[in-house]
Amino acid sequence: MSQHASPAATRILLIDDDPIVVDALGAVLQAQGFAVTTALGGTEGWSRLEAEADAFDAVVSDVVMPELDGMELLRRVREAKLSVAMVMLTGYGSIESAVDALRLGAADYLTKPVVESELRLAIERAVAQHALLRENASLREQLDGRYGLDAIVGRDARMQRVYELVEAVAPSKTTVLMSGESGTGKSLVARAIHQRSDRAGGAFVELACGSIPETLLESELFGHTKGAFTGAHTDKIGKFEAADGGTLFLDEINSASPGMQLKLLRALQERRFEPVGSNETREVDVRVVLASNEPLEQLVAEKRFRQDLYYRINVVMIELPSLRDRLSDVPLLAEHFLQQFGGELGKELIGFTPEAEAALRGYGYPGNVRELQNIIERAAVLSRSATIGVEALPRHVVDTDGAGPVARVSEEAAWEPMPLAEALREPERRILVRALEANGWNRQATADQLEINRTTLYKKMKQLGIENEERRAS
Repeated sequence: MSQHASPAATRILLIDDDPIVVDALGAVLQAQGFAVTTALGGTEGWSRLEAEADAFDAVVSDVVMPELDGMELLRRVREAKLSVAMVMLTGYGSIESAVDALRLGAADYLTKPVVESELRLAIERAVAQHALLRENASLREQLDGRYGLDAIVGRDARMQRVYELVEAVAPSKTTVLMSGESGTGKSLVARAIHQRSDRAGGAFVELACGSIPETLLESELFGHTKGAFTGAHTDKIGKFEAADGGTLFLDEINSASPGMQLKLLRALQERRFEPVGSNETREVDVRVVLASNEPLEQLVAEKRFRQDLYYRINVVMIELPSLRDRLSDVPLLAEHFLQQFGGELGKELIGFTPEAEAALRGYGYPGNVRELQNIIERAAVLSRSATIGVEALPRHVVDTDGAGPVARVSEEAAWEPMPLAEALREPERRILVRALEANGWNRQATADQLEINRTTLYKKMKQLGIENEERRAS
């Protein structure tokens, strides 16, 4: 039998094999404002749940019933993954049966005769708790989709190795060091490691060390107390403390000064530190993932990076290849981004014309995957048709006159074997010069456009002899 309440009321399925209890308790629940549907016995109750589980917010069920008892009902609900909160009632209460019910997924366990106010509170708590669990599960699914391995796209053998390492290292507390150029997806890999670990419920905290002035980096990492320095008007929690119980991702670790490296070494070894201006030692439980956009072993050899810190963080190394080293993945990545942005824009985008795909395959991507993502986002916004053509791509991507960012060499042209670094030197030089010219030789603006660190831009200018051209231009 069914009873009714307002449409906004919490919907309850009441299950008991005693018709007197069903009528009496059903009337009580209805008087409390619940929308009540009743079922005589576990078998009838399970039939209703199978047919219309979405019609109920919670189930209030007796435990001891013939044919199908409350414990078996709990098992079936759990196995079927039905989204409904369960509150169990029994006249034969014991600690053991209560524990068993809770282990099977019951939100609460009450003993008859039940106090009306206790039952109401139990139902309200159960529904609220279940809604929170559903919300968390939905959020976790979204995060897994956005930051899980599915979001790291690529069939290249080097990317397959990245997947394997993420799967292997995620369940542990091991420190991970990533190496790769800017824009290769280091932050995405760090998040995937976090999401696949037992710390996924904790915080993921990210800090790009190269973007923080040296004088403020220590405060950003370890926090500070009020009055520790000019401008410290209040106490501040640092990234290490904010990531307690979760994962801390330190990007561009190569940019940290020698003094900062020493403090990091101690924090990583002992998981303890003192905020700036404080003598109080803080201890944290943090899993640390680090990344560098320069080869740290080379910096160690040049005595620009502490050897002891390098050996401390280089437990598991994940090397992310540049996009120009895995151009076979460009169509796959482009399609992935196209579907992503098409969904966000509410557009039905089905692919690329052969000319557009050829242009995307032939470009060198100095900004790596991040640059490709921006190119596809731009194309998705500008395209007036479902198929992306060359007219929606940036001019420098479709430039075929041999003077673009990556020189197109015809199949008939003579070619002599040479080291890859030497072959890429001139195209990379042209990219930097054209970008600098477009930005009036403003290094920060150029670095932002190319999505690289300003320090990296300066080093490349020096390596490629562009400093002299800058002087002539000024």
